[in-house]
Amino acid sequence: LLRVFGSRKIVALLWLGFASGLPFALTDDAFRAWLTKANFNLSTIGWLGLVSLPYSLKFLWAPFTDRFVPPFLGRRRGWILLMQGLLVAAIVAIAFQMFAIGNLPEAERVGALPLLAITALSIAFLSATQDIAIDAYRTDVLEVQEVGAGVGVWVMGYRVALLLTGFIGFNLAAWLGWSGVYVFMA
Repeated sequence: LLRVFGSRKIVALLWLGFASGLPFALTDDAFRAWLTKANFNLSTIGWLGLVSLPYSLKFLWAPFTDRFVPPFLGRRRGWILLMQGLLVAAIVAIAFQMFAIGNLPEAERVGALPLLAITALSIAFLSATQDIAIDAYRTDVLEVQEVGAGVGVWVMGYRVALLLTGFIGFNLAAWLGWSGVYVFMA
């Protein structure tokens, strides 16, 4: 049983769990904290909480990710790598949007919300797609006796990402500002 935890697959799943948890935390608690600091009203913050909807609806496009294969690294790793690259770009993009919105007069901030919401929704969609690929990868690579340990380690990586993103994000926000935190996390 302990040999399972020394496997390269299990170590990879730990990191993949971390990669799944980080974007979720950035579109959830950290995003709401920034919206609060930017003085958006509670109604707006509540509506923007819907950006996490792709996590619940990912079953709708999961067959698409199974049907099509990126032209590099195969079906599972190709999708994971593609989503990672797009997530980095989207997280950096939202960081720049946060910086720009933070420098706008309060009356003009509402006009910048649609693009911000689309970017946040894109991060959630890309992250949910990455989760689909990681779940499929985990199913493909784990032997029957490794499934419990593999899922447990993946969840641990996911939870560590949630905790670290919150801890680092909220502590660094005082020094770097929220846009700096998002660039750092990207």
